[in-house]
Amino acid sequence: MPSLSVFGAQWGDEGKGKIIDLLSSDVDCVVRYQGGANAGHTVIAGGEKYVLHLIPSGILHPGRLNLIGNGLSVDPIALLEEIEGLRARGVKVDGTNLRLSGAAHVIFEHHRKMDGLSEVWLGDGRIGTTGRGIGPCYADKASRTGLRISDLLDPERCRKRLKAALAEKNAVMAKVHNADVFDFEDQLQRYVALGDKLRDFVGDVGHEVREAYKAGKKVLFEGAQGFLLDIDHGTYPYVTSSNTGTNGIPAGVGFPVTGIDRSVGIAKAYCTRVGEGPFPTEDHGKEGQMIRDAGHEYGATTGRPRRCGWFDALAMRYSMELNGAAGFVMTNLDVLTGFPELRCAVAYNIDGQRTETYPAGQDLAGIEPVYESMPGWTEDITAVRKYEDLPQNARNYVEWVQKLVGVKVLMLSVGPDRKQVIPLGL
Repeated sequence: MPSLSVFGAQWGDEGKGKIIDLLSSDVDCVVRYQGGANAGHTVIAGGEKYVLHLIPSGILHPGRLNLIGNGLSVDPIALLEEIEGLRARGVKVDGTNLRLSGAAHVIFEHHRKMDGLSEVWLGDGRIGTTGRGIGPCYADKASRTGLRISDLLDPERCRKRLKAALAEKNAVMAKVHNADVFDFEDQLQRYVALGDKLRDFVGDVGHEVREAYKAGKKVLFEGAQGFLLDIDHGTYPYVTSSNTGTNGIPAGVGFPVTGIDRSVGIAKAYCTRVGEGPFPTEDHGKEGQMIRDAGHEYGATTGRPRRCGWFDALAMRYSMELNGAAGFVMTNLDVLTGFPELRCAVAYNIDGQRTETYPAGQDLAGIEPVYESMPGWTEDITAVRKYEDLPQNARNYVEWVQKLVGVKVLMLSVGPDRKQVIPLGL
């Protein structure tokens, strides 16, 4: 297909980075359309580990054009650090293979500070953000008081807009939070200088993607976070601040919805979640810890231990339906090796009533999952490259989940390296 959307179908950390990196070898453009530097796509290539935050995963493949769309909130400090970190490891990063939308919104230091202060203010109602200023930046975007990358390239326009924005933020920090404030001139000079360093990367990303598509180039849209963290369709308010699924592409890039030819989800063979919020199939006991240890379930960006639990068929069906997905890639199947019994949520009990439909828009707290189970396997599957070579119980599990979700499993991942996959028709 000329264009493909790849999105996380659970609560994030599904292994999107590896799969997108694998697919990047066969496309011309890789496009990020939402989120910020709280995303951490981990790719292991040639025995080396790369953790990408803002830059699309195609950067590790020579000749690919990587584009950061207008739908992102971009911390210039974090982006420049990421660019220099990749260059130091011999990866080419310049204005010919990395493009940044001038319409992307800028995360300032005051956004990061407000993020932390707001979490303290919320107390027990805190969301559990990464503290990187992404939510406050998106809030300014919605209130039309934010600054965009293009503003940093025009010192006088930046002066005017930042002065008004920072005056309000300083007043809130001082009078509401009793916190120190930022010096306007210092911030102005710092961010204008950062903008100048990014100047060669800045362009009209939407136009570039549309032109590439019209020319018959293959375009891969790279989702960050997971669909169950979508600002509109996720477990609100414990969500991120953007549209994380295929629905985020038209607005986040400037690309027509009719041009999205295929959509594919990424999901672990179990479930994880980071931060606060409901997680119906979370396992608080020994098996949850076993999954965490076997899967090395710690955040690529934050280092936080992830909450772990069993596969949720209801939530997965919901993700597939809303994204019009052709199927999904099941990752981390090898992590389940050694479990005598594997469970999967096939229904929920809500106030004594059984439902097999994901209750979108409702509070999931207190929901009881209804599990079914099947026997596990003990054989090491990390070297398996053909589906028929998997243990029978591993195949039984894959086929069981596929039937429950109602769409095909298109690929299996059985280890962290880009070569540890079993293709099934992706």
